[in-house]
Amino acid sequence: MSSDKARKLFEALDLDNDGTLTREEVITALRTKGPTLAAAGDLPFWGLGGTEDSSALFDSADQNGDAVLTLEEFAAVVDRRFGWR
Repeated sequence: MSSDKARKLFEALDLDNDGTLTREEVITALRTKGPTLAAAGDLPFWGLGGTEDSSALFDSADQNGDAVLTLEEFAAVVDRRFGWR
């Protein structure tokens, strides 16, 4: 079960609205939307990072190694990392 914050962040990062996140979506969305999301309280400011940080977040969340993140995979990592659960 994901937190509401994780779901909201996942939806903001899902640029093509297909219900999954690719590495490129995570990197692009955090770069372009990250500051706005942080300012709105939807992402901790310390959660903002560069391409390497975004890629590392993706890698830690992609538990099954299929190169796409589901909400469940994403939420399991961000809820723990950002203290939302």
